[in-house]
Amino acid sequence: MTRIRRHRWLSFIWLLSGLAVPGLLLAKEILVLNTTFTPPLSNDEQTGFVDVVVKQALGRIGFGMESVRLPAERALINANAGIDDGDLLRIAGLQRTYPNLIQVPEKIIDLEFVVFAKNVSFPVTGWGSLKPYSVAMVTGWKILERNIPKSAEITMVKNANQLFTLLIKDRVDVLVYSRWVGLGYLNRHRIQGVKVLKPPLARRAMYVYLHKKHRHLVPKLAAALRAMKADGSYQRVFQRILAPITGK
Repeated sequence: MTRIRRHRWLSFIWLLSGLAVPGLLLAKEILVLNTTFTPPLSNDEQTGFVDVVVKQALGRIGFGMESVRLPAERALINANAGIDDGDLLRIAGLQRTYPNLIQVPEKIIDLEFVVFAKNVSFPVTGWGSLKPYSVAMVTGWKILERNIPKSAEITMVKNANQLFTLLIKDRVDVLVYSRWVGLGYLNRHRIQGVKVLKPPLARRAMYVYLHKKHRHLVPKLAAALRAMKADGSYQRVFQRILAPITGK
């Protein structure tokens, strides 16, 4: 079943529920938000940190949410084309390249982009420190595409499985990835011998993007996110999902 058909089917289920159960009013519209992220930020059960935060915020303004995992570049293309309703988590400023997407002006989380290594070790003194090495990265991660030196030997892959397989099998010297997602992958697969080099290459605020057809929801969603931070809901989700992994 395609995402569009699934979206319509879920909305139809909501409608039938509203008709069948006394007291339920109009069906809750479900927004389909694409993502390339994996646990602990997002998962198929939608119990990842970002899944839960955005779903709770949308719930406060009367909407449901379904997150769909796609390759990073395809996720942006589909969201920009209006095939899906937006993108779950991206760096700021993507509307310059994808003009149909509107950034919700309240950050979801700060992400650190770091170097994972197995057999090499060096102080990370900026993006230029990657020049002597073979580097793996996921296609469509714009901050990486724009900043990893072109003089480095770069291998582009579709997902985290391919990314870490290259490193574990010694086909690249290092990979660059989100710290939280990378640590989540290592923990989930019980991988030993891979380390995070310090300091981070970059730290960036990350945002939800909605297609322009939902522009009226942008200020409402931003306000709901701010309210979650003010009333402690956001911090409770962080402590439950991310704190055990990061130690923060």
